[in-house]
Amino acid sequence: MKTFGTRTPGRRQMTAVEYKKVLTRSKPEKSLTFGRKRHVGRNNRGRITTRHKGGGAKRLYREVDFLMDKKNIPGRVVSVEYDPNRTAFIGLVSYKDGEKRYMVLPAGVSVNEEFIISENAPLKKGNRLPLKNIPVGTQVFNLEVYPKSGAKLVRSAGSFAQVLAQDSPTCLIKLPSGEVRKLSENAWASIGQASNEEENLVVLGKAGRSRWLGIRPTVRGSAMNPVDHPYGGGEGRALRGTRRPKNKWGKGTRGVKTRRRKKWSQGAIISRRTK
Repeated sequence: MKTFGTRTPGRRQMTAVEYKKVLTRSKPEKSLTFGRKRHVGRNNRGRITTRHKGGGAKRLYREVDFLMDKKNIPGRVVSVEYDPNRTAFIGLVSYKDGEKRYMVLPAGVSVNEEFIISENAPLKKGNRLPLKNIPVGTQVFNLEVYPKSGAKLVRSAGSFAQVLAQDSPTCLIKLPSGEVRKLSENAWASIGQASNEEENLVVLGKAGRSRWLGIRPTVRGSAMNPVDHPYGGGEGRALRGTRRPKNKWGKGTRGVKTRRRKKWSQGAIISRRTK
């Protein structure tokens, strides 16, 4: 991690990932990028559905391959690059047939290393194979929920899941949240953990850096008026005044389960998440 001098209050606690030691290329592959409008928490009617989003630096979208259907064709990592749209590093991969694609890199993989997507691939970092061919205890990331659906789970920086058991036709997986769930044994996963493991140690240090990332300020409920929040109003600093903690709309927070009881994947969960 990179630390900064104490010249200003914002710099005093700030930390950052040392990109110069990891990245090998500053500009992305032009053929794999395109502009994209960010909806910053608004729905198709323009109304805010997720608060505290908006602004931020303009981003160029990198087309990352999550389907990973180039099977039995060896690939080589050409460069390690930064992607503003995700926390993990991405790598430009050149396959033997000449095609180039971006992929989320596993930790510890550097330039010129080779990998392969195959049912009988060796258990090496970056290789991708079906869950039924991965031994119990192996760390994996970029998991599919269904076969041929593309990687949906465990894609953020430093995250990994663990294969707990093989129970044909399913496989038990422990996710980073602590949840244990069943996935199809024919779903594919990549060996290792996602790159940029130090990302969770980053301290933004100042409000401006949050705004660069598109994160807008969060106002405390106790600082609002009674009409705006259940905690609002009162002379000076007041106690919460309600029996249970709740959000702006009166719904419970802190320990309240928010998962829908009839969600399609409810039957696949063996053990609920711990965090």
